[in-house]
Amino acid sequence: MIVVATADFELYHGVVNELRERGSEFTTVEPNDELPERVAVVVTGPEHADSFPDVTTIVADPDDPRRAVDQALTAVRGDGGRVIIGVDPGRKPGIAVLAGDVVVAAFQVPLSDAVDVIQREANEAAAPIVRIGDGSRLQSASLVNDLEDVTVELVDETGTTPYLGTGSRGMGDVLAAANIARLEGEVVETRQIDPTAGELQVIKDRSREQSDGNRAIDDLLARRVAAGELSIEEALSEHRTAGSGGDSSGSNEELDQPDEAEDDHGSDRRQ
Repeated sequence: MIVVATADFELYHGVVNELRERGSEFTTVEPNDELPERVAVVVTGPEHADSFPDVTTIVADPDDPRRAVDQALTAVRGDGGRVIIGVDPGRKPGIAVLAGDVVVAAFQVPLSDAVDVIQREANEAAAPIVRIGDGSRLQSASLVNDLEDVTVELVDETGTTPYLGTGSRGMGDVLAAANIARLEGEVVETRQIDPTAGELQVIKDRSREQSDGNRAIDDLLARRVAAGELSIEEALSEHRTAGSGGDSSGSNEELDQPDEAEDDHGSDRRQ
């Protein structure tokens, strides 16, 4: 059982509310009171960090009670509570954080913010694993290559997106991320992708959508975007600096759409 032992009003309410929202079993005591017999973890403030030498103690920050509750729940579950972060890659990746088999946090953020979110969650855990789906090849490779100091596994994400019924719109990527987290993959340090013509075309089309003058970047810049060297905004800036000329990037004509152009998550997983 989790015991909250603090005289800090803000800390107390933050942790207690978080535990109630999770439906977790807990009790509260004054820091100097005797602990219950079934105590497994104590959550307290910095001023009492050394007051419970015989019990696992989580020191909570009043500004981030969720983090303390995540750590407490992981400690209660013991060896079965290892933190695994599942990621369903795409333009807005779904991210699910599991402690054991329980989802303790979920996010869906723009690709540009995903590494920071994953890294933050991993840095707060002991020996975490990040499992990234192998679909959306360019976005997946970008995430694999940008993550640091954490074990990364590449997972076959076929069949990980569930059927979504009425009222569940927008949940698919996060649910897929939770399923990805439960699948073992291949440990990787980097992922190198040679973009297809269709993938380059998608990048060009997105650059056209984001440009002020309805202009798309050229193949060279699109390849650099695909490799993660540039964002589309940075590629457009370089394109404007270099000036128009040479290829379709300087034209307002619509670009052809190759048959092999892929969507954000590929087509195989949902078969």
